[in-house]
Amino acid sequence: MSRASKTSGVADVALFPGLLPGPTDAAGAESGVAAGGEGHRQRMRQRLLKAGPDALADHEMLEMLLFIALPRRDTKLIARELLTRFRSFGSAVAAPVSELMLVDGLGEAGAAALKLVQAAALRMMRHEVATQPVLSTWDRLTEYLTASMQHERVEQFRVLFLDGRNRLIADEVQGQGTINHAPAYPREVVRRCLELHATAVILAHNHPSGEPAPSREDVTLTKEIVRAAAMMGIAVHDHIIVGRGKWLSFRAEKLLG
Repeated sequence: MSRASKTSGVADVALFPGLLPGPTDAAGAESGVAAGGEGHRQRMRQRLLKAGPDALADHEMLEMLLFIALPRRDTKLIARELLTRFRSFGSAVAAPVSELMLVDGLGEAGAAALKLVQAAALRMMRHEVATQPVLSTWDRLTEYLTASMQHERVEQFRVLFLDGRNRLIADEVQGQGTINHAPAYPREVVRRCLELHATAVILAHNHPSGEPAPSREDVTLTKEIVRAAAMMGIAVHDHIIVGRGKWLSFRAEKLLG
């Protein structure tokens, strides 16, 4: 078993009012962003730009992200509430919108900012996986799967469809279920392979418990998919189970069948 996970351009500054310093007006003062608050934001911006993101703690990252979306709000308390409720930066960004909306002061703008960060990170990781043969970028693949699935509250079964050069054609969620079960059907996996002209797949699902050890049902389902795929000349390269910050490979554990 192995482990994985980690996570410039110029835009119209009017789209990102919290990033750049500006005058503190009456509306800002009334909502809690007074001159002292703007000085705090400026110091955080300078620390980010000069020392890099590692110089910021999780609550500071959230605070800085939120004052881009909520330029008239004091976002320090909101950031600390997010960490209290969700326990980490990653869990806060990955939390369902319905739960984010329960955080006082966050609102739609703040929730959208958090989900945008998650989407941007996953899109960058998926692009890195898609531009090269998957089997030659295994570490990046497992990092992408871990980032995509480790915070899911219910089991999710997904399939990565590959072409004859083992390049990614599609990454699709085939089933989403309960905290300990996600429906998946061998015939549906094979049918979708034929539709996409895929010659190989990598299976993946998560364990919300955090532990990636396979169940008996996981092993049985995998063997059924391997057999059904082989009848159509389709290879199953691996089945990855994602836990919390760690993952398990069926191929490495000799469980593919």
